[in-house]
Amino acid sequence: MKSSISRQLIYWLAIPLMLVAMCGALLHYLMNVAPAMLDGDLRLHNASTALMAQIRSHAGHWSVDSGSSADILYALHDSQGRLLLGDPRLPAVNFAGDITQSFAFAQVDERNLRTLSTRFDTAGGVLVLTVADKRAVVAPAARLGLMNTLLWDFVQLDITLVLVWVGIQLGLRPVKHLRDAIAARSPLDLRPIDESSVPREITPVVVTLNRLFSLLRASVQSQQQLISNTAHQLRTPITGMQAQLDLLIAEEAAQPIKGRLAVLREGIRQLSHTSNQLLTLARADPAANIAIKKQTVELNLAVAEVAAKFFDRALRSNIDLGVELEPITVIADPSLLDDLVSNLVDNALKYTPPGGRVTIITGTMDGKPYLAVEDDGPGIPPEERQRVRQRFYRMPHSAGHGSGLGLAIVDEIARIHDATVVIAAGAGSRGTRVSLQFTQLAL
Repeated sequence: MKSSISRQLIYWLAIPLMLVAMCGALLHYLMNVAPAMLDGDLRLHNASTALMAQIRSHAGHWSVDSGSSADILYALHDSQGRLLLGDPRLPAVNFAGDITQSFAFAQVDERNLRTLSTRFDTAGGVLVLTVADKRAVVAPAARLGLMNTLLWDFVQLDITLVLVWVGIQLGLRPVKHLRDAIAARSPLDLRPIDESSVPREITPVVVTLNRLFSLLRASVQSQQQLISNTAHQLRTPITGMQAQLDLLIAEEAAQPIKGRLAVLREGIRQLSHTSNQLLTLARADPAANIAIKKQTVELNLAVAEVAAKFFDRALRSNIDLGVELEPITVIADPSLLDDLVSNLVDNALKYTPPGGRVTIITGTMDGKPYLAVEDDGPGIPPEERQRVRQRFYRMPHSAGHGSGLGLAIVDEIARIHDATVVIAAGAGSRGTRVSLQFTQLAL
């Protein structure tokens, strides 16, 4: 179980406060109760000594030469516990071993009296004298006073701990607010935390977090720059090779090997397509998009621009490429959104046979914007719909020469935009419908 600062503070405060309360009760006992008890015991000892000096025996009868104090009760017993003289309410005491004196408490008229019993030798045998002071009813008072003191001390301790706990919770509120503020952030939000709004004790933690955010931002910018440079370095020579091959194929001298050159051109085209997809996948990686800047995008216009780029290809393939666009706005990165729609349309055209249809749809569902691309191609079996999102995965016996990155790119970009990708069958249970549900409308 993880440790808690508030729990540890309570523990560290509760133990010392409990010891202080116990010491206070002990001090109360030593200063108020013990002296009174010692005083009463001294009076009993003096009274017992005086009475023993005045006890006389005559012809088997026992007497006291002078009367004792009215506040002192006494009883004289023989060694067998028979009452010889004094108050019968005081019990006989049996001594064991060499003990000659014993303090105790006796119940007399529903009062607890402190008693002192003394065993002494006389000419008539061993006697036991018990004396009690009616004024010194200290035992119940002592116990009651001590218990009251302990009770009040522990009530104060409980109240103090409750107040301390409340104070700790109030004192930790800035830490909880900081925790909630960080938890509410998107993983892509690397803005520095305002250090002026946190207490001095946790300022070093915030400074360290801001330093970490700064390092992450620098790393992301470096990765984005690397991707941009790589794209430029790859696309330029590939485009140049495609242009040179087109010119070479048009030359009469190349006619004998035109078939081979066409195969080479198709290979370079595939290389260009795959490299573009790899770069798009790298751009769509969340690690490269921590500092992404989203903005309001008119989804229907963005989709229309992408569709326009594929009309020629659709005509060459004898595929009906249509759009059903409802004006709608979303919060997204325009470049990544373009890549997402392009991959969806590219996949649909690639697997739709001549004479088929591909439809791009935008609208709202349950108050949330959505984008869908639907085709009437061979479709994706239900058991394959999760696997086709994996990188470089292509269904067995699938047509075309794709790299298996199209839907992986779509899935990554959707995750960045907190959107949900659903793959289902198209209209009439034919083909495939890939829909993208965004979380909310743009304001």
